[in-house]
Amino acid sequence: MKLISQLLIVAALAAGGCQKKAISTSEFAAEREKMVQDQLMPRGIHDERVLAAMAKVPREEFVPDNLRAQSYSDSALPIGHDQTISQPFIVAFMTEQLRPRPTDRVLEIGTGSGYQAAVLAELVKDVYTIEIIEPLAKEASARLARLDYNTAHVKVGDGFQGWPEVAPFDSIIVTCAPDKVPQPLTQQLKEGGRMIIPVGNGLDQQLFLLEKKDGQMAETAILPVRFVQMTGEAAQKK
Repeated sequence: MKLISQLLIVAALAAGGCQKKAISTSEFAAEREKMVQDQLMPRGIHDERVLAAMAKVPREEFVPDNLRAQSYSDSALPIGHDQTISQPFIVAFMTEQLRPRPTDRVLEIGTGSGYQAAVLAELVKDVYTIEIIEPLAKEASARLARLDYNTAHVKVGDGFQGWPEVAPFDSIIVTCAPDKVPQPLTQQLKEGGRMIIPVGNGLDQQLFLLEKKDGQMAETAILPVRFVQMTGEAAQKK
């Protein structure tokens, strides 16, 4: 019996030694700063307000528990329901392209885990974000509230139609790819406003910047990307 007890103690100690040490809040903060210094600034993200937001928002709160250690990796991560949280650089790049101002009202299509909405909430007056997958929308809404991002308003719905009840918007950001730019979104963009949106199928996608000038949309292809496809009405119109 004594030998068995000793063996059990050794096994318990070995198991405890294999457990991963939890990452502290300060360690995550250091990882965020390293992300800004190593991933964002060298790639041309220079807007000081955007960099400060990226250094502040706790990305680890927006990824699944089993992926928290990878929160600041230079990659997209799965968040369930065949959706992803975009890599930090893409989040910062798209945000910077909007030229966010403190007085802006921004529409986001594709809430996901709520990370992009949180970054925007650090920079603008109000964020209106739409998610078609109800469980994701509810989780994101609760998460944003828990983290005191009270100016981020989450709606369950089809982003193709935008959010006409609270339009127009100073800028629009789309984090899922339709085959073409949804007309309702262009109509809900203010004169002089900017929209950033991935367009295309599968691997053949381009990130477009659209600017509304004299009621017309001037568009520029700026970066090849890969986003999940826009579902709902956008998929039906193929």
